Amino acid sequence: MSIPAWRKSSRSTTQGGDCVEVSRLGDAAVGIRDSKNPGLGHLTVTDGSFAALVADAKRGRFDH
Repeated sequence: MSIPAWRKSSRSTTQGGDCVEVSRLGDAAVGIRDSKNPGLGHLTVTDGSFAALVADAKRGRFDH
């Protein structure tokens, strides 16, 4: 089994803040983890669920 390659969000900065990393996990899954605490594990979601999450975020659904 290969080690996943994690990519940090392009919106992440060195100033802290809310940072996430994502990784392709197999053919139909995506891993999501906190880049400040990668040792705490990750959430695994399907490609479809990840696409829906990204679409909702782009629409501002999670804005405070």
